[in-house]
Amino acid sequence: MRDSVSFDPDTPLPNVSRWILYPFFLLIGTVAMVAAMVAVVLVLTYPNLPSLEILTDYRPKIPLRVFSADGYLIGEFGEERREVVHIQDVPDVMKQAILAAEDERFYQHGGIDALGVVRAAASNLIGGGKKQGASTITQQVAKNFFLSSEKTYARKLYEALLSFKIEANLSKDQILELYINQIYLGQRAYGFGAAAQIYYGKSLKDITPAEAAMLAGLPKAPSAFNPVVNPKRARLRQQYVLRRMRELGFINDKQHEEAIKQTLIIKRDTNEFAVHAEYVAEMARQMAAERFPEEVYSRGLKVYTTILKNDQEAAYLSLRRNVLEYDRRHGYRGAETYVEMGDIKSDQDEALDEVLQDFSDSPDLHPAVILDADAKQIRAYRKGGEIITITGDGLKLGARWLDDKAPANKRLRRGAIIRVMADDKNAWRITQMPEVESAFLSAMPDTGAIRALVGGFDFNRNKFNHVTQAWRQPGSSFKPFIYSGSLEKGFTPTSIIDDSPISIPASVTGSQAWEPKNYDGKFEGPMRMRTALTKSKNMVSIRLLQASGVHFIQDYATRFGFDADKHPPYLTMALGAGSVTPWQMVTAYAVFANGGYRIQPYIVSEIRDDKDQVLAQAQPVQAGDESLLVIDPRNAYMMDSMLRDVTIYGTAARASATLKRRDLAGKTGTTNEHVDAWFCGYQRTVVGCSWVGFDHPKNMGNGETGGTTALPAWIGYMSKVLKDVPETFLPQPPGLVAVDAPGNGKGPAKEFFYRENVPANVDPEPRQDPNSKPVD
Repeated sequence: MRDSVSFDPDTPLPNVSRWILYPFFLLIGTVAMVAAMVAVVLVLTYPNLPSLEILTDYRPKIPLRVFSADGYLIGEFGEERREVVHIQDVPDVMKQAILAAEDERFYQHGGIDALGVVRAAASNLIGGGKKQGASTITQQVAKNFFLSSEKTYARKLYEALLSFKIEANLSKDQILELYINQIYLGQRAYGFGAAAQIYYGKSLKDITPAEAAMLAGLPKAPSAFNPVVNPKRARLRQQYVLRRMRELGFINDKQHEEAIKQTLIIKRDTNEFAVHAEYVAEMARQMAAERFPEEVYSRGLKVYTTILKNDQEAAYLSLRRNVLEYDRRHGYRGAETYVEMGDIKSDQDEALDEVLQDFSDSPDLHPAVILDADAKQIRAYRKGGEIITITGDGLKLGARWLDDKAPANKRLRRGAIIRVMADDKNAWRITQMPEVESAFLSAMPDTGAIRALVGGFDFNRNKFNHVTQAWRQPGSSFKPFIYSGSLEKGFTPTSIIDDSPISIPASVTGSQAWEPKNYDGKFEGPMRMRTALTKSKNMVSIRLLQASGVHFIQDYATRFGFDADKHPPYLTMALGAGSVTPWQMVTAYAVFANGGYRIQPYIVSEIRDDKDQVLAQAQPVQAGDESLLVIDPRNAYMMDSMLRDVTIYGTAARASATLKRRDLAGKTGTTNEHVDAWFCGYQRTVVGCSWVGFDHPKNMGNGETGGTTALPAWIGYMSKVLKDVPETFLPQPPGLVAVDAPGNGKGPAKEFFYRENVPANVDPEPRQDPNSKPVD
């Protein structure tokens, strides 16, 4: 039997026991001291935390948005692009992806995830550094709304205290809603609603698990995981989120596999909206900023324009097609530039995307760098990793630049930057950025509401709005206003005017003799006024101007909206030597289209606030109001008749022949040296104007007339918007006398005269030779 052992409290402890207990007591003391310090901090700091009013009365910065008349978003302006969504409208798959990526225990913790902190600390300890964070969604809300992004222990403590306060005052769904709407996700997108639109072009409610996972991966590093800029890294991050969603039971194995296989269509188009209407959006932005300068980009204003989606797209596509066709007619200019390829190791080298970053996309005209090229094919790299091959017809435009004898600074070789586009069969072909510019504008002639406006070939390349800002010579497209003025002076469509040479001596001009010519250099002698307009005879226009008086015509033109000082009272006015804008030309031609009324074109119908209350509204004038009548309705009727002849038999005969209708009216215009090309015209329900020229005026090439260069864009637009519109003509106003106009079947069966001006003996001139070629 063992002896019993007694414990003497006075007996000193062995050294080993001391070494065990001292650290224990030290740890207990330290913890107590830290707890006391934290308690003091809590007592002193918590009451002084900022008010949560910014959260409970959440008023995010909502950008200025611009819409078409039929409700399509066409523009958005503001530092933060945001689409606010309520938590009940967020699909479950999006919530689950966010929780899987950012905070799986969000609905369990009280603002700080203790398990997450321990896990992150262990990971960082093993990894030897601060590699893994443990911020909860609540902490991120605290940081985004109240704190800076500096990484200090004081800020982290403040963040934790704010998180506790947020959790004590808001529900979990309220916190998640704030996070979903406030977090930055790259591409100036704030919130998942905006990100869904920007990256996928769809509403948040319509996204798939694969798309949700990609978006949920962005908050960690919006620039690093941006699918537009870094598609490969974004794909890896998406796969991680999908794996976590499967592990947490949000999706099953089948859904995971389907999501992994889904090819994401990321929007790379420079136009981010449903309609190509950048110039319209910019005009609307300027008007809103002028009217409401305070917080115009953050209070959620909505500007509704008058343009229609189908009209705008028809104008946009027709203008671009016409400009590219002109550009092809004048040949390829060689490589855009060259980039250094010495460090490129493979066809999938990430550096290839880097070298293309400096070259912006233009819709349908994509920059690409040539990898290798010979006479039979080109292999090139496009942004995002696509390698394309161009062969056969796709090489035609640039074929001669593949030759070794081509100029070295333009030859198509490895490292050359080119533009490519897909044809109707999705085959790639060489193209180029055009140098010529263009503009198109259409409006409703009875109200002035703008239906379509395209201010240039590419807004991102050239923001100068040629519709409103480009003052150009109108050429022969100005002649109808001289003819209209001459009708007021007693001339009629049957008046005989001499088309013979004119010479103005230097003693009259004050400089040198002026001997104007017709476009074709031919003179046809006496002819009817109607025929002269149809053939665009310069000598007849000059004689009409002389007979009517240059000062009278200068003043008369102001009735149509032209500026008198832009049209000096000289005979050169007859050739369209003044200055106009396409906006003015549409205003002026609308007078003929609506029977003599001057309307005011407008492009913004109303402005609303974020609560949909109307702040400003247009008050359009309406043709038919006698106060708006600027020319005699009989004058408008006769001019309409003559201008329809231009589109049937004259310089714009291609219009009626293509569209198969006889209610089109208008006039071509070509200035000296083929610098500007115009076609302005209308159908009873829509008036439109097309212009083509260089920003720095220069010759566009022989044969580039209004009928060749500008008219096709007008026809392309009208073919779409008049598709289901029946033929419509101006009603005959009172006070006109009809006289038979026998001829060769061309033109109207009757000519009309003011009742007070009927000639005693009307002998209509025979119609023009049907085989003669119209000229401008």
